[in-house]
Amino acid sequence: MNIDVLVAEIGSTTTIVNAFMIHTDQPHFLGRGVANTTVSTDVNEGLQEAIDDLKKHLHTEDLSYKEMFATSSAAGGLKVTVHGLVYEMTVRASKEAALNAGANIHLVTAGKIKHKDLDRIKAINPNIIIVAGGTDYGEYETALYNTEKLLKMGLDIPIIYAGNIENHDEVKHLFKQHGKSQYLKIVDNVYPRVDYLNILPLRKVIYETFEENIIHAPGMSDIFKVVNQKIMPTPGSVMESTMILRENLGNIMTIDVGGATTDIHSVANPSEDFKEYLEGEPLSKRTVEGDLGVFINHSNVVAMFPENTLAVAVGCTDEELVEMLGDYTYIPKTAMEKRLVYELTKKCTHTALDRHVGDLRRVFTSSGQKIIPEGKDLSQVEFVILTGGALVNLSHTERILEQYFQSNPRKMVPNKNVKILKDHDYIMASVGVLSLKYPEIAVKLLRKSLRIE
Repeated sequence: MNIDVLVAEIGSTTTIVNAFMIHTDQPHFLGRGVANTTVSTDVNEGLQEAIDDLKKHLHTEDLSYKEMFATSSAAGGLKVTVHGLVYEMTVRASKEAALNAGANIHLVTAGKIKHKDLDRIKAINPNIIIVAGGTDYGEYETALYNTEKLLKMGLDIPIIYAGNIENHDEVKHLFKQHGKSQYLKIVDNVYPRVDYLNILPLRKVIYETFEENIIHAPGMSDIFKVVNQKIMPTPGSVMESTMILRENLGNIMTIDVGGATTDIHSVANPSEDFKEYLEGEPLSKRTVEGDLGVFINHSNVVAMFPENTLAVAVGCTDEELVEMLGDYTYIPKTAMEKRLVYELTKKCTHTALDRHVGDLRRVFTSSGQKIIPEGKDLSQVEFVILTGGALVNLSHTERILEQYFQSNPRKMVPNKNVKILKDHDYIMASVGVLSLKYPEIAVKLLRKSLRIE
C-alpha cells in the first residue's frame, strides 16, 4: 500500500503514526498506529512498532510512503527558562513566545539573576535559555548582566537573546570571550516598545533551536534523515493548526486535555469595547497547566474535589471510587470509569480556562462603578476545538464548555453562539507540522476532522 504522508508524534511515553492521502481532490486521513516510545533504547524501534500497528489497522502487509513529517516531546519535551527585566513586560513577552512554540516553562525570573536562580537553572538543566530585557535603546544593563552570569555557569545550552537590540555586539563579544559562540542565537527584541509584543521571530528561532540541539533521545538523529520538514515540538504543532484555522474560520480556541497536562491555545482579537485596555495581550496565547492531566497527573485533579463530591458526581460509593482509583488506567472501559474520567476532564478544563481566560473586574471610582478588562479577551471567539483523548473520545464533552461559559459571567468567554467542534480524527498535532509545507491541504484535513462541510 502506497501512502502519501506519514506524520509521527514521538511522545515521552507513546509514539503515534498518522497516515494521510493528500495528493488527491479530497485529502483524507487514513488511520493511525500506536506504540510505546522506546526512549531508553532507540526511538526508531517504537516508531517501527507504530508503523506495524498502522499496517494492521489498514489491513496491509506492505506499506510505503512518499513523505514523513514528525513532532516530538520525547526526552521530556522542550524545557525552557526565561529571564527578563520587568515581569509584566519583557519577561511576559518571552514567556508568551516560548509557550506559543510548544515549550514547557520551568523557571521565570525578572531583574538581575540571583545566586539561587543560577542553582535552579543548573538543577533544571533546560534545553533552551531565553534572555530578554529593555525596550530598544532603553535599559540595557540587566540583560548584559544576566547573559554574563549565565555564561559563567559553563553550561552547554543554547541561549537565545531577545532583548534590547543595542546590546547585540556586546552579547556576541561575551559569548566569544567564554568560547560559547556556537550556543548563541540573536533575534529581534521580543518587547521593542511599550505594550508591543513581537513574539513571532523568537517563536521561529525556538523551533529551529529545538530541532538543532534538543532532541537527544537515542536514535532521534536517524529520524532527521527520513523526515521532509523540521521536527517541531508537539504542542507547537497544535498551535500551528489553531493559527491556520483562525485564518480560515475566524477567532478560535483549542482545548487539549492530555494525560499529563492541559493546554489551551487561543488566537483571537479582543472586542472593540476592550481593545484599548488590552494592547499588551498577544493575538495568539498558549497556557500549559502541568498539574492538570487525566492520567499521569490524575491524583492532582482528584485532590481538587471537596470531600465526597467526586463520588457523588460519578454516581458511586466512596468505596467504589477508591477501588477505581486504585486500578486506574488511561483507557476507561466501564460506564462508571467513563463517568470518572469525564469528571476529571471537566475539572481539568474548567481549571485551565480559569487560568487562561481574562476577567472583567468591577472597580469603584469617584464617578461610580467601572468594569475593567484584564487578561485575554475571548468574547469574540467563534469556534472552540476540543482535542486530546478524553475530550475527543468521551460522549457529550461539549457540555463541559457550555457549562463553563454559562456559569462564568465575569470571565471574557465566548458568547452563546460559539460553535464547539471535536477533532474527531485526533489529528491537530499531526496537521500542524504538515501545514508548514501544505497549508491548503492542512485546512481541508482539519475541516474534515471537525466535520465542517
